Amino acid sequence: MSEPGQKLRLGALIALVVGSMIGGGIFSLPQNMAARADVGAVLIGWGITAVGMLALAFVFQSLANRKPELDSGVYAYAKAGFGEYMGFSSAWGYWISAWLGNVGYFVLLFSTLGFYFPVFGQGNTPVAIGCASLLLWAVHFLVLRGIKEAAFINQVTTVAKVVPLLIFIVIAAAAFRADIFTRDIWGLSNPQFGSVMEQVRNMMLVTVFVFIGIEGASVYSGRALHRSDVGKATVIGFLGVLALLVLVNVLSLGVMTQPELAGLQNPSLASVLEHIVGPWGALLISIGLAISLLGALLSWALLCAEILFATARDKTMPQFLAQENANHVPANALWLTNVMIQGFLLITLFSAGTYTSLIYLASSMILVPYFWSAAYAVLLTFKGESYQGQPGLRRKDMLVALIALLYAVWLLYAGGLKYVLLSALLYAPGVILFAQAKREQGQVLFTAWEKLIFAAVLAGAGLAAYALYSGLLSL
Repeated sequence: MSEPGQKLRLGALIALVVGSMIGGGIFSLPQNMAARADVGAVLIGWGITAVGMLALAFVFQSLANRKPELDSGVYAYAKAGFGEYMGFSSAWGYWISAWLGNVGYFVLLFSTLGFYFPVFGQGNTPVAIGCASLLLWAVHFLVLRGIKEAAFINQVTTVAKVVPLLIFIVIAAAAFRADIFTRDIWGLSNPQFGSVMEQVRNMMLVTVFVFIGIEGASVYSGRALHRSDVGKATVIGFLGVLALLVLVNVLSLGVMTQPELAGLQNPSLASVLEHIVGPWGALLISIGLAISLLGALLSWALLCAEILFATARDKTMPQFLAQENANHVPANALWLTNVMIQGFLLITLFSAGTYTSLIYLASSMILVPYFWSAAYAVLLTFKGESYQGQPGLRRKDMLVALIALLYAVWLLYAGGLKYVLLSALLYAPGVILFAQAKREQGQVLFTAWEKLIFAAVLAGAGLAAYALYSGLLSL
């Protein structure tokens, strides 16, 4: 555990939540949404997302307060409620989602620089990947210096990257035109969009990606100076980010038409502001994006290492991942994370991977951890555990937990079979580390129930591998 000097206060926890959620997603939001839905569906989708994600935020807040002994949030809740393999799988999926998001951030960062320096192209040229690799290892050695020092830098970058977004919101609000906003509310001129509910479904993985990080304070619950700050940071961070996301998306739809937005190159927010005020607007957003991505890369480097460390500390993952350096940083976990990022950066170079495909895959990997966290909250309220003498609060928390669970199920459906299969392909290899941890403890690998779950994962992975090989499925 960390020494008192390494403990994080409320401001640092809020910055971790906001810094984790505000990465590259918000800067590409206008194009990402317009390519999948028109105004009416976008508003409905944000309504569903606001209710669902707020319910998840309250779930994390409630669990942080009622189960203070369960540190590291997402993973710990799955294990406590549904066994060691589900706990391991949640940690594994969350970890993969986190570093896949970082790969996407690197691609987007150098794609942005490609606007001004053609040698970077779409962020996946040899020069771009080389520079991304240098930046990756610079962040790596920064984090190795200490959690507290890196968290302080994250607070600074969080403040810096919000300023261009606020400037955009003020300018876009002044330029907003109702006739553009209401021109084709239900997307009738785009039959390829399908029905309104199909449009809502198609935009769901984008909304998930921009909110990944809502559980950031829960992951750091073991390092919080005051346990009660964990829930506060989660809800405060969520509400602030929700306001920014909705305003950026909705105001853009009143500045440029849906077809214009859908045709923009990412980061599309730069082009929207350039449309309003000229070239300096694109430069402002590009600078804001660069700061935002650097902060997000730092936040997720911290989160990736912490989730592996916490899982290994209670022996669900191999013990080598529980080792800390002199600065109380889980060094081995950080090395494993960044080696994987480096590997996927090289894969991106040779496969011409895009930002959008990476964020969709990252979003799909986070759905299972969110599902099990909500399911654990439902289980607690159903049993009445920790609710003695509080029947009214128990009923309220049960309703919130059920909403969060239904939202998690809806997201799995909205993601579609493709991403369920790709997720299974990434979940399956994790059993190697799980088996090593079990051997270290001299325990049986699976219970009878866990054997059935792993068989289903293997079947999905097999189908995904065959579909990729035969060309039926692609990233």
